[in-house]
Amino acid sequence: CITVKTPNLKGRGDICVFVPEGSSLENLPIVILLHGVYGSCWAWPLRAGAHLTAQRLINESKIKPMILVMPSDGLWGDGSAYLPHNSFDFEKWIVEDVSNAVIELIPQASYNSPKFISGLSMGGFGALRIGSKYPEEFKGISGHSSITSLEQMNLFVEEPLDNFAQDVKTDEDVFLTMLKNSAELPPLRFDCGKDDLLIEHNRKLHQQLQESNIMHTYQEFGGAHEWEYWEEHLEDTLLFFDKLL
Repeated sequence: CITVKTPNLKGRGDICVFVPEGSSLENLPIVILLHGVYGSCWAWPLRAGAHLTAQRLINESKIKPMILVMPSDGLWGDGSAYLPHNSFDFEKWIVEDVSNAVIELIPQASYNSPKFISGLSMGGFGALRIGSKYPEEFKGISGHSSITSLEQMNLFVEEPLDNFAQDVKTDEDVFLTMLKNSAELPPLRFDCGKDDLLIEHNRKLHQQLQESNIMHTYQEFGGAHEWEYWEEHLEDTLLFFDKLL
């Protein structure tokens, strides 16, 4: 676990890091995994066993060795949405601080390491939006059961959306960000469970991307908004990123 003090959070933020076996490895790919509401940097490893999935796929020669980077969202309220608001910059925390900390402190990572971003639910919103907003930073984007626009946070959090939405730009939803940067988007995939409360929002995003001729892969599987689903389908994300290397 890495703890970083940053002005973007006006304090400290934590990052869980999984480094695959083999200390001589260099310039390993960096996969950033963003958690959902109520979560922390421990959500992906403790609830989904993300590191176990990655090591298993590496051992089975299904993916190349890669580093998993699992930061907190900044721990604002029930969830920060990985957006700048209330004088914090939870977006820059992910884009700048998290990557720099890993590169500086993990010998197997470097500024030559290709970077990917993924997440679940609120973290899917963060991954799809941040990956699209900073296409020069990431080689691939993936989302699971993703929130696709800010108002969907109301489905999950106690804080009134007005507590931070007043600081958020109107063009910060996923589709508008992708549309704005459509010429530079890295390869993109997202999925959702057929029994998920966000399924219609994900279907709408898929339709919008199709109508705008924005290349992407969209998949639906059995399952709901739950850890069993995310633990299973993290494998799809890692296999997707591996093919892009």
